[in-house]
Amino acid sequence: QLQLVESGGGLVQPGGSLRLSCAASEGTLDYYAIGWFRQVPGKARERVSCISRSGGSTSYADSVKGRFTISRDNAKKTVYLQMNSLKPEDTAVYYCAAGTSGSSCPEADIYYWGQGTQVTVSS
Repeated sequence: QLQLVESGGGLVQPGGSLRLSCAASEGTLDYYAIGWFRQVPGKARERVSCISRSGGSTSYADSVKGRFTISRDNAKKTVYLQMNSLKPEDTAVYYCAAGTSGSSCPEADIYYWGQGTQVTVSS
């Protein structure tokens, strides 16, 4: 059993930065690829980024490439999403999720989801 807890969301101005954290409150992240997803009400959930179990391989949605960076610290049982140059269209609820497939994190292979953290980018 794995329980994921996101933190670090909030309100930020366009161009600003936030760092999201995904921690395992129960269980360990070591066995899983970890992905960050986001969802806006009325729209489909979007996969933002994914990192392999070892941290050696990552992937990003085209919409966030060059602005977001995913990383993990297995000793701290935490995965991070550093978000820079934020835009209003990044506003969403961000979820972390644990799966078993490489560094692509397809939703069909996700076993566990966090509860989500709100990110709002607005002036």
